[in-house]
Amino acid sequence: MEGFRAKLRVATTVILALWIGIAALYSLLKPISNGCVMTYMYPTYIPISSTEGASSSARYALYLYHEGWKKIDFEEHLKQLNGVPVLFIPGNAGSYKQVRSLAAESDRAYQGGPLEHSFYQEASLTLEEGGVNIDASIFHSSNQYTRRLDWFAVDLEGEHSAMDGQILEEHAEYVVYAIHRILDQYRESQDAREREGAATSGSLPKSVILVGHSVGGFVARAAIIHPLLRKSAVETVLTLSSPHQSPPLALQPSLGNYFARVNDEWRKGYEAHTTPTGHRVSNSRLSHVVVVSISAGYHDYQVRSKIESLDGIVPPTHGFMISSTGMKNVWLSMEHQAILWCNQLVVQVSHTLLSLIDSRTGQPFLDTRQRLAMFSRMLRSGTPQSFNWMMQSHLFHQSTPASIKDAKDATGSQAPSSSSCPSTVQWSAEGLDKDLYIQTATVTVLAMDGKRRWLDIQKLGANGKDHFIFVTNLAPCTGVRIHLWPEKGKSTTDLPGSKRILEVTSKMVHIPSRAAPRQLEPGSQTEQAPPSAVFQLGPEDMRGFRFLTISVAPTPTISGRPPPAVSMAVGQFFNPQEGEREFSSQSMLLSAYSPKDLFLKEDHPLVFNLTFAISLGLLPITLSLRTASCGIQNSGFANEEAGDIEHSRLCKMRCFPPVALAWDPTSGLYVFPNLFSETIIIDSSPALWSYSQGSEKTIVVLLVDPHCSYKTSVSVSVTAAASRFLLLYGSQIAGLSVAVVFFALMRQAYAWDYYLPMPSMLTVVEYNLQMPFPFLLLAILPILVSLFHSFLMSQPFPPIMSFAVVSLICYVLANGLIALLILVSQLVFYVTATAHVFIKTRLVGSLFITRCETEYSDDFFHTFFKCYRLEKVGKKK
Repeated sequence: MEGFRAKLRVATTVILALWIGIAALYSLLKPISNGCVMTYMYPTYIPISSTEGASSSARYALYLYHEGWKKIDFEEHLKQLNGVPVLFIPGNAGSYKQVRSLAAESDRAYQGGPLEHSFYQEASLTLEEGGVNIDASIFHSSNQYTRRLDWFAVDLEGEHSAMDGQILEEHAEYVVYAIHRILDQYRESQDAREREGAATSGSLPKSVILVGHSVGGFVARAAIIHPLLRKSAVETVLTLSSPHQSPPLALQPSLGNYFARVNDEWRKGYEAHTTPTGHRVSNSRLSHVVVVSISAGYHDYQVRSKIESLDGIVPPTHGFMISSTGMKNVWLSMEHQAILWCNQLVVQVSHTLLSLIDSRTGQPFLDTRQRLAMFSRMLRSGTPQSFNWMMQSHLFHQSTPASIKDAKDATGSQAPSSSSCPSTVQWSAEGLDKDLYIQTATVTVLAMDGKRRWLDIQKLGANGKDHFIFVTNLAPCTGVRIHLWPEKGKSTTDLPGSKRILEVTSKMVHIPSRAAPRQLEPGSQTEQAPPSAVFQLGPEDMRGFRFLTISVAPTPTISGRPPPAVSMAVGQFFNPQEGEREFSSQSMLLSAYSPKDLFLKEDHPLVFNLTFAISLGLLPITLSLRTASCGIQNSGFANEEAGDIEHSRLCKMRCFPPVALAWDPTSGLYVFPNLFSETIIIDSSPALWSYSQGSEKTIVVLLVDPHCSYKTSVSVSVTAAASRFLLLYGSQIAGLSVAVVFFALMRQAYAWDYYLPMPSMLTVVEYNLQMPFPFLLLAILPILVSLFHSFLMSQPFPPIMSFAVVSLICYVLANGLIALLILVSQLVFYVTATAHVFIKTRLVGSLFITRCETEYSDDFFHTFFKCYRLEKVGKKK
């Protein structure tokens, strides 16, 4: 009976490993649709000559990029060098030619000017990042950038720098040389222009901006702490999908040691030198360096967001990490190499680097906070990092300045100048047809009708509905304006001077949206437009105000074209607790076989807060929403299927497409627009000992139109979960597999030493699955010691349960993988032996093989070799 149980355990582990492997391969091998647009260019690479005596440049080379299809004279082009130097560092087995997308778009961005300004809420530095007393004048850009970017690139011969720490050190040493050579080249170019009598303008650059891809980002950081680097030669570093915490795959000890040494030097580099009494003697060595890390999201299978984080290496006052999924004007996840050519990301990065140039000096801002603030403004969206409506409403309120000046707006109200719309985009108050007085908690706008809607905060916000949410595709200021009124009035003269009307239009947060449907002909109906902005007010924001007004601009007239009839806006006073839904670990696991259904009736909350006990980075879910009704009682269609199709089409004309927003503490924001059936996945690394308990959960905010009812289905995607498990814990499974092989060899060595029957590899795997009690104590003891240490140091406790469960699954899969390899090898030997018997029987006619095969069929290894020896003996006889 015990033998049967052991074989059953082995069979179960083999089936589990095989099932997870097939499901993961099915998901990983599917083509990825990242939504990126290809970048095109006309590249020319100008070699930069090496200086004499430069030993580090023997194998490598330095190039200057030029965009354009016309042939140029290299020497003359170098003489005109007068921009801001940027050095691109390729990654593992990368090419210097990978700079072409970034350099080409930077040239186009310089010629085309800054991006069109919008009036959505802009991201700003937090208090932890030093976001106080920032000079706001740096954000007021002109119609043209001050100076272009000169892109250089190092040719590192395509070496596999991610495989050996020694290669990384050599690359870092050459990057230091390249930085010095670039700065010297600008001086040489200026001297050449002066000798020819040409006019020179601007100051020489004193620093180089470093942009690194993959391991090249780590090489950039290694070069900054190199002892030969000139002081302040590098002040800004931007990394694209680069590992910072540790190497993605530490195949050699030198690689891990080099990462640890460089990170340790960076931690020390930000420590200020102080006297024993606490007075600062000098600034830290890296106090002038700003580092920003951009992650490619969950589609990057090579470098995970967890190791791209700068936590514990760079303080928040000098850098941050952002995922491309939450990056302004990008909102996409992409593959490891696609981050170099994805046009949406490349364009945003190009404008960001150009925005770092101070118009007064023609060089990047010297103040680290100004550079970090510009990075934050250009890369981050205004969406808060958490949509916990009960606790985070002050995020919208905190940016309101304490002292404000009155300004008369388009509706005749007073508003603070910091939040009011500029006069250049205001539409006159006479353009508003009339005022509408809303009596329900939900307000709807279906067109740009030129009306102002009044909402009584005290009346509509009663019964716990003290939060207000507003989603729309109307642009702030040009399409819609929102005000808070202490009292009802139509002009500033109706109110005392002490009471002010607050305009909060600029608190609208931009979110990605698909293209709005076009009106085929004037008067024709279209599907409802997807929302492109979210606006939220909490009780603290509305305290002291009686009314909220939503003013919609009149319909613009476009000669020769039909008016834009796809304008939409829906607002609602709601109670956050009514929209809260929690999914426990048990319900999530069961949903893989039986989806969990939710029915959202009409007039439901506009916002649903879905909390998942297990991170969606480990167990991605498939969220499906199907419209059940939208105020249409009977469609009148005889054919039920045709009626459902028509009913769905009619509901899409009335209700906006749902939107989901998910957050992860490490990788940030994820937005899923036009959500009808989508797999919600984030790039987190749960069940790790370094994680805290709260980070194991995932919060998803669902924005759905309250005019429609929905049949909602939530289920765990098995294939996506299997692929995520192998991506996150593949190295742990591989390491445990090696341990399983060593356990087997140890048992066989033990049997050899004591002259016991030699157990087969499969038998040893059966022993491993029994989990002996001494081994269990050995595994629990380090966990208990670590928990006691966390308790003494007042540190948050790690996720013990998920860590133990995932570790156990990895151990079982490792045994299943080894058992599967043993069975496959036995099958191969069996097939080989059978073929051998068949051939020998046909050619020689020996009868010894058949008798031997029957006798030793319990172990295929022994069967093959013993039969072979007997056959040879038979031939001799």
